[in-house]
Amino acid sequence: MARKSGSTIVQEELYPSGADHRHEDSSRDTLDDARLVDLDVNEESPFLRGQKRVSARRSSLPKRTASRLLWASAAAAILCGAIILSAILYNYGEHSWRFRIESSDNIEVAGMQNVTKAQIMEVMGADIGRNIFFVPLDQQKQQLEQIAWVESASVMRFVPNRLRVEIHERVPVAFARVGPRIELIDASGTLMDLPHSHKYSFPVILGMNPGEPLSTRAPRMKAYNDLVDQLDSDGARYSQELSEVDLSDLDNLKIRVNDPAGDVLVELGSTNYLMRYKTYISHIQEWRQQFHRIESVNLRYDNQVIVNPEMEAKSKQTALPPSVAKAAAAAGVRPVSLVTKIGPHDKPLPKPVFEVPQKKLDPKSAAKKTVKPPHSKKSVARTNGKPGSKTSASASRGGATQAAKRPSSAVAGNHAAPKPSAAIAKQQAAAAGQN
Repeated sequence: MARKSGSTIVQEELYPSGADHRHEDSSRDTLDDARLVDLDVNEESPFLRGQKRVSARRSSLPKRTASRLLWASAAAAILCGAIILSAILYNYGEHSWRFRIESSDNIEVAGMQNVTKAQIMEVMGADIGRNIFFVPLDQQKQQLEQIAWVESASVMRFVPNRLRVEIHERVPVAFARVGPRIELIDASGTLMDLPHSHKYSFPVILGMNPGEPLSTRAPRMKAYNDLVDQLDSDGARYSQELSEVDLSDLDNLKIRVNDPAGDVLVELGSTNYLMRYKTYISHIQEWRQQFHRIESVNLRYDNQVIVNPEMEAKSKQTALPPSVAKAAAAAGVRPVSLVTKIGPHDKPLPKPVFEVPQKKLDPKSAAKKTVKPPHSKKSVARTNGKPGSKTSASASRGGATQAAKRPSSAVAGNHAAPKPSAAIAKQQAAAAGQN
């Protein structure tokens, strides 16, 4: 089919120039804007031009980051303010007279009984005139605990200008003779000066040496505490009857009993202190009837008692100066503990010796067993072979007494006083002649 011919369209008709062209462009832009604004249009002609996107202005930082920066700035401002305020307060507290300890009246001390205020002020006196915030509490606490009577201490500051010191004192358990001095001692072995206003009823502990460390005294005090605990375990308070406790040999503790008829040295060994002491108190009156004088009793061996054994010469103790003896007597030390005993060059006199078997110590338990009394020298040798028989044998060879040569059971069963040895009889006769 042939194309329909017609007039030719010129370029000016398609693209008008000048004002017409501008008017047409304006109309076209208005139509485009209307299309962009109209949001209800569901379909658009595929022949329309692409719509222009409207650009929105945005901040250089995200909103979340900006919020964080705002809070950080506020916190920094608050912190700077707090630092400035702290500096002002610190300067005020350091230089203000309100926080200065003016005198000893600003130092309160609690818990003193044997510690004096002067001893406390020797430590705390350096804080007078010092700012309360600059008092070294830990250092002052350590120095206070160096005082012998102080077991523990605490130092507290109270604003504006007051200190409080609390003292916990040591508890003494005995007197201790150390060289030419008598001091108090606690359960751990710490030595303390005698108080001026208190009086105690303690025995005197022997065997402590001057200058020895606390670690050396500690095991001796452990043995002493065990001794006292056993003697007081049944409520009889036997420890109150002791005037001295010798801890020189921990395998054989020696006690001196404060008896009105005369003090007696009793050897208790290292165990079963209560049982052995009860043996002593239950038989001491009987033994006093048999012997002219009882000075010592050896109970360290089980089922065996040796009365007045020969005592080896002991090293002489240092004599107490009169001022020390007077202070010790005022503190409660018994007079018998203030007297120096036997010296190294004093020869002990022969003393009667006998042994008390189990039959005599506990007749009920011994009656259950059949014990044949020894009749020969061989049986006596067996008896002497027991622990502690060396003392009896040596006393027999030295002529201590004829009773030691007899069988031990026979001596124990005879209630009459044994015949003294020739040496003792001679001495008694000489003493009678002088009288």
